[in-house]
Amino acid sequence: MLCLQLFTGDVENSIYNTSVYFKNTYGSEWFDSELAKEMIRDIDDSEVLSGECINSPVLGQIPPERLSGGVKTLLLMLNESDKIFNASTCGDNCAKWILEIGKKKDLTINLRHMMGFGKDTVFEIKNGGEIVHSMKELIPVASKYLNEMEQE
Repeated sequence: MLCLQLFTGDVENSIYNTSVYFKNTYGSEWFDSELAKEMIRDIDDSEVLSGECINSPVLGQIPPERLSGGVKTLLLMLNESDKIFNASTCGDNCAKWILEIGKKKDLTINLRHMMGFGKDTVFEIKNGGEIVHSMKELIPVASKYLNEMEQE
C-alpha cells in the first residue's frame, strides 16, 4: 500500500534546503540499509563503502555530504519521515524511490514542480484534500497549486 501525500507549492514547516539539513543531521547508520545502498547505486552510480565513505566513479572516495541533492533528500525521507522535505531537489530519476519509501512508511513531501511518478499511482494532495489515482489526474490538481505559488 502506497502512503504518499503531496503538498504542492509553498508549505509551512517544509525543509527546503535539504543539503544543509542533511549535512547537519545524517547518521552513518543511514547507509546500512539495502534500500539506501540501492538508491545511491541507482541515482549516483556509487557504492557505499561505509557510513562515512562512498565510492563514486567520477569523484573517487567521498563523504556522504558530496552525494547528489536527490540522494540526500531521499535519505532524509527514508530516515526522518516525520518531516516534510522539498522533493523538488530531486530529479524524476528519484520518483520511483519516493514511491518505494511511501510503500514502507507514511510519507509526506513538498513539490514545487511537476514530477513524473508513472501512470498508476495514488496520491493524496494535502493542499486541497483531493485524492488522485494517476499522473493524468495529478497534473491539473497540482498545476493549480503550483500556479498559485508562482503568482505570490
